[in-house]
Amino acid sequence: MKSQTIDMTHGSLADKLIIFALPLIATNMLQLLFNAADVIVVGRFAGSLSLAAVGSTTSVIFLFINVLMGLAVGVNVMVARYLGMAGNESNDKSHGSRAGRLISRTIHTSVTVGIIGGCAVGFLGIALAGPVLHLMSVPETVYPLARLYMQIYFAGTPFNMLYNYGAAALRAQGDTRRPLFYLTFSGVLNVLLNLFFVIVLQMNVAGVALATISSQAVSAFLVLFYLTRIEGPLHLSLNKLCLDLNLFKEMARIGVPAGLQMCLFSVANMTVQSAINSYGDVVMAGSSAATSIESFMYSAMNALHLSSQTFTSQNVGAGKYDRVDRVVRICLLYVCIVAGALAALMYVLRYPLVRIYNTDPAVVEAGVTRLVIMVVPYFIYGMADVFVGAIRGTGHALSPVISTLLCTCLLRILWTLWLDTSRYGIEWVYYSYPVTWLLLLIVVAAIWQIIRKKAR
Repeated sequence: MKSQTIDMTHGSLADKLIIFALPLIATNMLQLLFNAADVIVVGRFAGSLSLAAVGSTTSVIFLFINVLMGLAVGVNVMVARYLGMAGNESNDKSHGSRAGRLISRTIHTSVTVGIIGGCAVGFLGIALAGPVLHLMSVPETVYPLARLYMQIYFAGTPFNMLYNYGAAALRAQGDTRRPLFYLTFSGVLNVLLNLFFVIVLQMNVAGVALATISSQAVSAFLVLFYLTRIEGPLHLSLNKLCLDLNLFKEMARIGVPAGLQMCLFSVANMTVQSAINSYGDVVMAGSSAATSIESFMYSAMNALHLSSQTFTSQNVGAGKYDRVDRVVRICLLYVCIVAGALAALMYVLRYPLVRIYNTDPAVVEAGVTRLVIMVVPYFIYGMADVFVGAIRGTGHALSPVISTLLCTCLLRILWTLWLDTSRYGIEWVYYSYPVTWLLLLIVVAAIWQIIRKKAR
């Protein structure tokens, strides 16, 4: 176990951030690769309507599950902070022992919340899938398939939550490799099941959804099984599952705002998706393909966001604020390097990449249009996300939410409401993204400077 952990409070930061971030980037990219397999299989073997159906549900699904997903941020920040407290050489033994107990209670509380909350959100998503899709003006040609996909997907919500909470705890101690191994195994299973259900059994979107929740169940089992086998504060005993209200409140204080921020993004993206839907199923299919490709860029930026958050939280817990500034500077540098490389690669290969999802020339052109507008300025979003991670790592949970509400969600909603889609091309819908990213970066960078000045 120790060989998989990282001491974030001592020694060089640049190499440790790379050691932490690279498996996390690989994990996120593999996860998206396997998710892309859903879209590719359904787009190539079930048609453009099925592709549009799967793509049109993404923002709705995340709207429902993001509050619970946000709690994984609370798990990560709390466990990292307590690990920092326990590992601080200036702490006495009783302090370290108390931190160990807090870690254990946090783990058991998070698993309990994952089971109960996952079941509740899954039931709610199944019940409201149809009405929400109608509110988004999903075309009648796409609606039945989209509704079916959503309802099956939501049945696997508890598995999704349990894996993410368990993985968040492992990452808090620097272990980003085991989540990678677990995801690789379950992801390969997902691809095989996709091919079997869709091509052999001709199950269309239902087969894709069943393959997804089956692989989620496997990944949840693997991470929980490991937690039950290890020794130390992260050990999970199923007979000790509990709901510690004080720890849950702290988890919610950090995680719920993070989840609300994700929900705000989803609301804004649902508004954008509604505007995209008005351009017809060809543009919808092209946008779905491009969105899947863009997600690989997001996965890399999100890994650096989590790196900033976790390293900041551990060093705050250890009282080493001087290292926090260095964490942020290094993560910002890595964002520019990674985003620049990926943007160049995606731009050069834009046509072949979109053709992987669908070979219809009209769909390909629609996908390329979105892809070019989105990936070139994506480093702006990555930089903003590093600041957001650092702000959360210091325990400030509300300011990123308020910033997102004002700078991103409100502006995107106003943008799409103002836009006359009968007069302006789809490009004007996509321009709302880089504009809101830039505004968000300016605001969160200013907030970070205020936080650091107060800490000094």
